[in-house]
Formats: sequence, structure tokens, C-alpha cells
Amino acid sequence: MDALNLIESFSEFKDMKNIDRVTMMRIVEDVFRATLKKKYGTDDHVDVIINPDKGDLEIWLNREIVLDGEVEDPNTQISHASAIKIEPDFEVGEEVSEEIKMVDFGRRNILALRQNLVARIMEMEKDNVYKIYKDRIGDIITGEVYQIWKREILVLDDDGNELILPKLEQIPSDYFKKGDSIRAVVSRVELKNNSPIIILSRTDTAFLERLFELEVPEVFDGLITIKRIVREPGERAKVAVESYDDRIDPVGACVGMKGSRIHGIVRELKNENIDVINWTENMQLLIQRALSPAKVVSMELIEEDERKQANVYLRPDQVSLAIGKGGHNIKLASKLAGYEIDVYREGAEDIDDVDLDEFTDEIDDWILNELKSIGCDSAKSVLDLSKDDLVKRTDLEEETVDEIMKILSSEFE
Repeated sequence: MDALNLIESFSEFKDMKNIDRVTMMRIVEDVFRATLKKKYGTDDHVDVIINPDKGDLEIWLNREIVLDGEVEDPNTQISHASAIKIEPDFEVGEEVSEEIKMVDFGRRNILALRQNLVARIMEMEKDNVYKIYKDRIGDIITGEVYQIWKREILVLDDDGNELILPKLEQIPSDYFKKGDSIRAVVSRVELKNNSPIIILSRTDTAFLERLFELEVPEVFDGLITIKRIVREPGERAKVAVESYDDRIDPVGACVGMKGSRIHGIVRELKNENIDVINWTENMQLLIQRALSPAKVVSMELIEEDERKQANVYLRPDQVSLAIGKGGHNIKLASKLAGYEIDVYREGAEDIDDVDLDEFTDEIDDWILNELKSIGCDSAKSVLDLSKDDLVKRTDLEEETVDEIMKILSSEFE
């Protein structure tokens, strides 16, 4: 096997790993020089000539001509008698260059060369993947689902690199099959046993930000700035945006005509509700916008040391809107503004009764439906019945009824 055949034997491996020919030849030279150092003790007197265009390689051993019988190191010196057999005109003190053929290395060295070459190429490929994805943290990657496990999904990118999407980084309602196309953001890149581990995420706020850049040209061009994003993946998100150009409505641009732009993002996020609001440095106004669709009556901001508290007062029929389903609305509003928000009913004493639907933030829907099934549609209609009547006429337990009565009674205290 000659040098050319040795190199060409790795052509398929080279193509699979996407390593260019110049890099491949450089690796070959390094591997050969390491073998030459081992064989001759040094490679200073050896020339390795590579032609990356043709893919051929030549190795020349340079030795000094010395008087017969004075050869101390046959690796770096050659006797005059031996030199003139190569070229009759050679004289003592000159240098002789002889080409080393692959057969001169021996079978064992050739096998070692092959193994070292494979190891170097794989090492370089891993290093390249690590560097590429280290620079792409925060970018969206499109890949193909290759394998699905209980705790993670294996994704392949266009170059066949393996990426990991852990279960915790998936939106709760995500469902993928093998072969599906998937979009996610590069969350982090780790090295484990010298192998790069690329972790993807669909729950990171950076994923939502990149989706806005893809769907909204003004965001991509920098005309609209995303100031802050908070998310409950798969449930709700709030995005605060700002434009330095008064001619641009940042919220309208992000939502698009009839919601055309925001709908694409919502579909990608499995129908996650996205609230886009105008950013402001005025915290009261920001909290008011963040609690939308609830309408705030008044607000009190308290700042003590590192504690930031916002007491928000609303009409009773607005409280459930401010809190939102599962408490997501008020939780995200708190994160967005950086204040701990407490809501209070204002003017509850001025009303005679309250509709049961206003208690969705405190009482589960199935319990409210159970009460409605026996003809109770308001707080007082429930309180007019005794505890025994409620237990008898519904499937609710005594402890649940006690808690309901307590919540409803507090409305009129």
C-alpha cells in the first residue's frame, strides 16, 4: 500500500465527516511526522511533501555524506561508498535525499498510521462540532428526530451531528415521532469524555425571541427591540417590546394584520398564549399593562431594601382576569416587572352578590360546575344553603364545602 492509497482509503470517511481535503492532508502529514520521529528519533532531516490538489504524498530522508567507516548515526548519516551508488558525483559533506516508500515502514507501522489517522480525524471532527455549536448558543436549529427516549430526544442536524433535546426542555404538549422536523434553540454545549454534548431547548426564552426575529422583520432589523420575555412554556408568555421610531407601533408590528405574525409563533409553541405589550420605564404603567386584560383601579408600590411589592386594587369582576387561569397571568406579570404583585378587590362591599365565575382563581372549575348543576350561580345562592344541603345535593365532601363557604363568605366581609 503506497501513501496515495493510504490517503484515498479514507476518502469515504472524509466525506462522511465533512472534513475538507486540505485539512485531511495536514492531519496526514502530522501523523506521518509522528511516526517518523518514532522511527528516526527526529523528523528534522525528513521532508514530507503533500500536494492537496492531487492527493499525493512524498517522504524524503536527508542524510549527510561522511567518510567510509565514520557513520555514527545511520538515520542522519551515510557513507561515501553508499552515496556514490545513488549518484557517482556525490562528495563527502554533501547531502543525499532518498525517497521513503510505504513498504519501508512495515505492516505494523502502516496499521498504526491508519489507526492514528482515524483517531486524529475523529478528534478534529469533535473539536469542530464543539466550536461551531459553542458559537451558535442562542440560535435556532432545525433538525430531524432520530430517536425518542423517555427522558430525551436525539436530533440530527443537516450534517448528521447528534443533538439532545431533554424532556425538561420540551414544551409539555410537545409530541414528536421519528423523522419529524423539529425546531429548537441551542441552549448549552458541554464536553463529556472529550465528546461535545449539544443541548437543545424549546422552553428557553431565547427560543421565543428567535421566533420573533424570524416572523417579524422589524425585530430582525433592530427597528423593534425585545426588552424582556417571561414564559410558562406551553401556557402563557409575555413579551415587552419597544421601538425608537415613533412611526412604528411595536405591538401592532409583532402581532401583524389579523394576528398573522403572532399565529405562526403560537402554533410553533403548541398554542401558548402570547401577550405583547409596550415596554415602559414607568413601573406602575408596566404592571398595569402586564396584568391585561384586567383593568386596574389603583396601585401602590412599596420598595424596602431589596423587596419590591405592588398592591393592585381591582373591581371584583376583574380579579380573576388579573390572576388568570392557573395563576399564570399574575405570575408572569410579577416576573416581567420584577415586583411581587398582590391583588385586592375594591368596592366589594358595594355589591349585593357576585357571580360564581368570578371565583375561578380560587375555586376549581369542576367544583363551580357542580354548584351550578344544583341551580347555584352566585355566591349568595350558595351561602343561602346549609352545609348539609350542599353535601347531600352535590358530590362534594364536607371539607370541600367548608372551604367553599369560607371563600364565598370572605367576599362579603
